[in-house]
Amino acid sequence: MEEPVRKVLTLLAFCFVFILPTTQLSAGGVSDQKSDSTHIAVFVPGIVSGSPVYEMLTDGVRRAVDEAKNSGSSVELTIVEAGTRQADWGTRMTSLVAQGTYSLIITSNPAMPELIDPIARQFPRQKFLVFDAWHSGNPAITTFRYNQREQAYLSGYIAALVSTSDMKHANVQKKIGLVAAQEYPAMNSIILPAYREGARAAVPDCEVDFRVVGNWYDATKGAELARAMYNAGVDVIMPIAGGANQGVIAAARDAGFYIAWFDDNGFQKAPGLVVSSSLMAQERLAYEKTRAFLQGTLKTGEPVTLGIRDGYVSFVDDDPLYRETVPEAIRAAMKSLLISIEDGTLSLPVR
Repeated sequence: MEEPVRKVLTLLAFCFVFILPTTQLSAGGVSDQKSDSTHIAVFVPGIVSGSPVYEMLTDGVRRAVDEAKNSGSSVELTIVEAGTRQADWGTRMTSLVAQGTYSLIITSNPAMPELIDPIARQFPRQKFLVFDAWHSGNPAITTFRYNQREQAYLSGYIAALVSTSDMKHANVQKKIGLVAAQEYPAMNSIILPAYREGARAAVPDCEVDFRVVGNWYDATKGAELARAMYNAGVDVIMPIAGGANQGVIAAARDAGFYIAWFDDNGFQKAPGLVVSSSLMAQERLAYEKTRAFLQGTLKTGEPVTLGIRDGYVSFVDDDPLYRETVPEAIRAAMKSLLISIEDGTLSLPVR
């Protein structure tokens, strides 16, 4: 190619790059940068499909965004799935923030504030909204957590009652279990102690077997731990292990033990084996707070705890499978316990 022609083509290519409209590509798709649009990203520390917590998160945010669009607002939403490898979350979050595209990044996981805090200090203009988490001291990070002491207390209480009942899969040992994905502050200081607290309120000498998968996705490891716990005398297990929960369910079906489910209605996951479901209203909260942000009314920077009396934590007692699986005497005891929390007779604040 002759030199004059080469110079002309090089100049045209250079100009073309700077004429192209700016777009940002993330793991979740492409977001067009428009000066008159509000851009929101949902950062999922995992995979949405099959994870009730993240399904509720994305559904709630999407509903608020769609509502705003229908009312004439210009809002763009990007969903970013960061995958199950936790070591990648920080890098992917940093990459997302560095784009400078998003007015708000929304996520959910107790581990996220610790990961986000140094990123927020590096990019102080970026705002974060984090559910199912607690963090203070950084005005760029707004967190909402559910009263998991109430959730875990209810779960431990019914697990102990079932373990000491004459139900088909209950044994003579007063021993229940908890399978966690990882040890993290909320697990170690709130959920596990409250699960034990509730169990011993129902059955004073009830034991709690606690085991850790090591990640949020290994269903095989979850099943192995659950079978080992069953062989050690555990007859009710509460899994809080993300994708590894499926392994606990599979082990329950094979071995024959009960499950106390956490965060959403799990009765359909293993009919006849799931004895309880304690819920957090993640979809409702995600919708309400995203809408508040879009309307300019979101109070930012202050951590908030929401529980049963606020309507964001509940216990499923109206599912037909609950009534079919759990004896009336245990259901009556749970009803009485729930009323005592609702009316303030029993106070279970998160310390």
